[in-house]
Amino acid sequence: MALSKKRYFIKIAYDGSLYHGWQMQPNAITVQELLDKAMSTYFRQPIETLGCGRTDSGVHATEFYAHFDVENIAEEKVLAAVAGINAMLPYQIAAYHIIPVANDTHARFDATSRAYKYYIHFKKDPFKLNRSWLVKDKLDVNLMNQAAKELLNYTDFSCFSKSNTQTFTNNCKIVKADFEQLSDGMVFTIEADRFLRNMVRAIMGTLVEIGKGEINIEHFKAIIESKNRSKAGQSVPACGLYLVKVEYDYI
Repeated sequence: MALSKKRYFIKIAYDGSLYHGWQMQPNAITVQELLDKAMSTYFRQPIETLGCGRTDSGVHATEFYAHFDVENIAEEKVLAAVAGINAMLPYQIAAYHIIPVANDTHARFDATSRAYKYYIHFKKDPFKLNRSWLVKDKLDVNLMNQAAKELLNYTDFSCFSKSNTQTFTNNCKIVKADFEQLSDGMVFTIEADRFLRNMVRAIMGTLVEIGKGEINIEHFKAIIESKNRSKAGQSVPACGLYLVKVEYDYI
């Protein structure tokens, strides 16, 4: 039986410290570029992946999906390719699984939810370099959690989005947003159906202002209602941000 083009998802993880984000760029090294190169070499045909989203320079992912098409290779050989692809990837990028999917599936548009975590630590720690944000100020985690819960009452998050993006809407449905105290810091978890460019880092920057006592919760709500990016807090460093979950109805 003649083989033809078949679509697959690949599940990967990466430490983004050395890379200029996921998406291919003309003058910078990205995760997508290295993954496409490794897979093209392994399968001996041009492979172009399309990711479930776009992570910025320095952002990490513990779970990331991309789809790709392969021609004239038996499915069992494609599914067994993970070890060979890993051998061609740098240590900062790991492939976990290859999953056969229908040819009309889409890693970005079919995702039903995504979750991010943002890590903060309070004492200088060389082992957290490029993996967590060092904050020397004392933060009130209870106030930050109260403010974070307000996010669930809104859908338009224009105030937390980079300007001049090509999205058709700034509406997102946030279903979880909370802080957890750790022994040496805290972690913020946020889950939604979709996210805008720079949204999580801008939300974090504004919530940190709450934690420092610089603004109150009523001010936080007014910022969201303003739909004005200049009213919100600064974008926090990329090093503490991780994409940790992407969900699909068929995976």
